[in-house]
Amino acid sequence: MWLTWRQHRRQALLVVAGLAVLAAFLLLTGRSMHRASVDTGLARCLGAMRSTVDYRLSDPAVGLPDCNEPAERFNAEYSGYLTPAILLVFLPLLAGLFLGAPLVAREVQQGTHRLVWTQGVTRRRWALVKFGLVVGAILTLSVAYALLVTWWVTPLALANAARFEYLAFDLQGGAPAGYTLFAVALGILAGTLWRKVLPAMAVTLVAFVGARLAVALARPHFLPPLERRFPVAANTFPNPMLSDWILERNAYDSTGRAIAPGGDIFCALPCPGYDPGSYNVHVYQPAERFWLFQSIEAGVFVVLAALLLLLAVRRVRRIS
Repeated sequence: MWLTWRQHRRQALLVVAGLAVLAAFLLLTGRSMHRASVDTGLARCLGAMRSTVDYRLSDPAVGLPDCNEPAERFNAEYSGYLTPAILLVFLPLLAGLFLGAPLVAREVQQGTHRLVWTQGVTRRRWALVKFGLVVGAILTLSVAYALLVTWWVTPLALANAARFEYLAFDLQGGAPAGYTLFAVALGILAGTLWRKVLPAMAVTLVAFVGARLAVALARPHFLPPLERRFPVAANTFPNPMLSDWILERNAYDSTGRAIAPGGDIFCALPCPGYDPGSYNVHVYQPAERFWLFQSIEAGVFVVLAALLLLLAVRRVRRIS
């Protein structure tokens, strides 16, 4: 444990310092966004919008409030924060590249493993202690980071009804911690296989991006999607602020002919421009599945990380 700390204390201090700067930025801007969400009336409006399934047009006194104006004011001031949000997506990959990949590869590349593994500590114990301490510390930091970013991005995601969208989903809940754990485990295993830092980093990069893309493509099918049909000409339509994940949108006339492929049509009564039997079809994942999908995705990457670490421990015992 002492040797592990001595070897990685510089990396640990740099990571903590970097995350401290990031946390300061998120806390300052997050407080500002949460305060603006309340001051503009957006939070109250969205709360009312999310309390019902259908948006009513016929009677404004009875129907739901229009959140477009406060949402536009909020986004005009804070939509610029979407750019640093994109950068946050790469933090798990950076952990895998610069913390996971060199963990074993640097020892083998520099030949110091021959000294370490001829002492009174077995390779297995060395691997378990080294992996356990480093991975445990990274997991703790990633969970804290995920909670902070979830709090930070919530006003932006809700203002744009985009909590289920790819960028917002990838920043919230347990998913970032799962990504980080997987990236570090992948880097460790790559280091035991390629035994040099740069090749291990390259393999980690390619494999991590490939795994993330594969799971992202599978995400819409974690559970069978639902389908809803509603008329084109009506005074109510599905509430757009529920943050449902719309996978497909189509509009058809009464004969089943597509009149707006890939889109939908809303027309308040009276609506002479469309067949009275025209209807829209949405294929979607409901907003209430958000945390279930988070759990599924985080679980997939945690299981993969555990398997990779197990393989890495076995590989360490075979390195000559």
